Amino acid sequence: MKMTHLAVTTALVLAPLAAAAQEQLSLYNWGDYINPEVLEAFTKETGIEVTLDSYGSNEEMLAKIQAGATGYDIVFPSVHMHDIMFQLGLLAKTDIGASPEFKNIDPQFVRAKTDPNAEYCLPYAWGNVGIVYNKALAGDIKSWKDFFALGAEGKKITLLDDLRETIGIGLIMNGKSVNSTDPDEVTAAADYIVEHLDGVTAFTYDSVPQVISGDVAAAHWYVGANLFVSENPDTIGYIIPEEGATMYQEDICVLESAPHKENAKKFLEFYLKPEIAALNVKQQMNGTPNVPAQKLIPAEIASNGTIYPPQDVMDKLQIFEDLGRDLQLYNSEWTRIKTAQ
Repeated sequence: MKMTHLAVTTALVLAPLAAAAQEQLSLYNWGDYINPEVLEAFTKETGIEVTLDSYGSNEEMLAKIQAGATGYDIVFPSVHMHDIMFQLGLLAKTDIGASPEFKNIDPQFVRAKTDPNAEYCLPYAWGNVGIVYNKALAGDIKSWKDFFALGAEGKKITLLDDLRETIGIGLIMNGKSVNSTDPDEVTAAADYIVEHLDGVTAFTYDSVPQVISGDVAAAHWYVGANLFVSENPDTIGYIIPEEGATMYQEDICVLESAPHKENAKKFLEFYLKPEIAALNVKQQMNGTPNVPAQKLIPAEIASNGTIYPPQDVMDKLQIFEDLGRDLQLYNSEWTRIKTAQ
């Protein structure tokens, strides 16, 4: 999740050149967060040309859409941002929940409070946010306590450039909800982060290459790190900290301003296919809400306890909710954290 920014254009296949202007679809997704083979398969089946731009955070995506960015058809917001965008009137009704193939979706993943019947968006992917670490530098770490101890020892660590995720660590360490709106709790959580900034060299999404190279001992990062772990198993590892962590879920939503709404709805229907959801998991190494797809996932992914955690670990994962105006509590504390670094 949320990796390097990129732009991908898949070739137009099968559609006559004269129809190319109509047969288009523009996606705006987290960086490197969809398997290009999924887009190629969609183009092959439908003749619709797909373009993909990427963003690094929910806030970046929302700001661009609100600033008047036109041309995008589909975005992939986290659940709390799904709720925010609904309230802002930015989402188009798709009735995807009425699709016969929506039976493939585990009902527990229809999480958005503003969209209880999936009339707008399709649950896409889920995962957790933990620690990716360099085995030689970090040793056998198991917890947030171990993570921050590395910084106290003079080793380099990084935190995500995300106010909810980073302040969320402080809330978890203080035994509070990551959706707390108690000013004292949010301040205490920020205090925890400020008090543990030793060794924090950056707030960034681009940490994994530094962990692999040994420039950084460990980084606050996403379960998608397992993709890099599989390529560098002797060098790096990924853990869900013992104290608990956050989990995320992204949904596929069509924008009210989408120029190609019918093509966008075709993509949502296409993504309901178990083999397509499984194809994405194969490369992304995150969870899918598509139940039949889970039987098609490679065994090494399905059996990985950091991708599909056991229930006792799942019970320690918290998902963000829309805080409305109370988000300002986090904004002010985030400024204090960033200036204290």
